[in-house]
Amino acid sequence: MATPQAPRPLWPSMLWIARHGQSAGNVARDRAEAEGLVLIDVEYRDIDVPLSDLGVEQSRALGRWFAQLPAPQRPQVVLCSPYVRARETARLVLEEADMRPGPDLKMRVDERLREKEFGILDRLTVHGIRQKYPELHEQRSHVGKFYFRPPGGESWCDVILRLRSLTEMMSREYAGQRVLVVAHQVIVNCMRYLVDNLDEAQILGIDKLGDVPNCGVTSWRISEDGCTLVPDLTDLVAPLVRAGTPVTVEPDAAVAAKP
Repeated sequence: MATPQAPRPLWPSMLWIARHGQSAGNVARDRAEAEGLVLIDVEYRDIDVPLSDLGVEQSRALGRWFAQLPAPQRPQVVLCSPYVRARETARLVLEEADMRPGPDLKMRVDERLREKEFGILDRLTVHGIRQKYPELHEQRSHVGKFYFRPPGGESWCDVILRLRSLTEMMSREYAGQRVLVVAHQVIVNCMRYLVDNLDEAQILGIDKLGDVPNCGVTSWRISEDGCTLVPDLTDLVAPLVRAGTPVTVEPDAAVAAKP
């Protein structure tokens, strides 16, 4: 009689998701909010905003944390947002961990991991949104960020929709492998919504507790039956603390106000 084969896992064996390091946009947003300005003074389009010097330091600290893991526990796949700040973070993490894309490490830039699109609210401070678009500010407060879609932009539901296809791809192509995702704050929260099967109230409750730390790590391990992912780490900043690197939790542009 043939020995029954173990069922094929439905998820990666390990899934980490990390927010990018502090960006020049985070720094500019803080300055604009502190000075009561309408517009965040950033010379780049959002996709091209680079890491700040501190963001580089944070990314390297995270890379050293991965370097301390035994080889059989390190990522086998890296999925990354196409935005420069995320790609720089991923590159520095891999460089510091002495991990290079090749037969044992797949590197994939995926546009489904891009930042939430803010539409006409892009680069505006909270004060700027209230001043330029008071009706939209009122609508956002009434509807809530989960369903509110600014003109030309996305709601959290829109982001979740594209992430559903990403998780389906991970289950299809990377089941049983160790996967690291490098992306943005809203992506981290929306992935938690999907993987942990949360509802609107639960994920917005988590969001209200505080912003996702730059280079903070959230992770899941596959269950023994291979059917689900079990929470492992949540917004871990120990790699930064151990390296003596400042922890930052700046929200991204146009999402600073928490209803």
